[in-house]
Amino acid sequence: MDLKATVRTIPDYPKKGIMFRDITTLLADARAFRRVVDEMVQPLAGEKIDKVVGIEARGFILGGAVAHQLSVGFVPMRKKGKLPSATIGEKYILEYGEDEVEIHVDAIEAGDKVLLVDDLIATGGTAAAGVRLIEKVGGEIVLCSFVIDLPDLGGADLLRGLGHSVASLMAFEGA
Repeated sequence: MDLKATVRTIPDYPKKGIMFRDITTLLADARAFRRVVDEMVQPLAGEKIDKVVGIEARGFILGGAVAHQLSVGFVPMRKKGKLPSATIGEKYILEYGEDEVEIHVDAIEAGDKVLLVDDLIATGGTAAAGVRLIEKVGGEIVLCSFVIDLPDLGGADLLRGLGHSVASLMAFEGA
């Protein structure tokens, strides 16, 4: 099975010149979804993982499935103001302005081994903020795992430059 073929490309979304890589078609294909989860878990054989952190929103779907497969807890990382209890946040820069991601203050304990999961790594701003946030609460990143890497945008290299291992299942050139 060619996993890349299960990803739908939508030209000019959300704005002209962007080729949006949509994994909803991959998720709808039971065999492809199962294979993605299996392949995201495989590099962790022999590693101790305490928590999987999934970045809103598709990272919730993938991270939840990976956490289930690993028999560990799942922690949602959400945009500011979306979590119901006490949170800690980390800001990051967008093309125009800034945003912030948060987790519950009690979601990760000092020394927890953490797998960070999202569907796609582009410029890496959100993922890098997630890494800083996990480290701020004492979590130790074991791996940053993505289904898709857009290498021309440099996000995976940014995370590697911060000293973290990065895995992706496929890459698409261009923006």
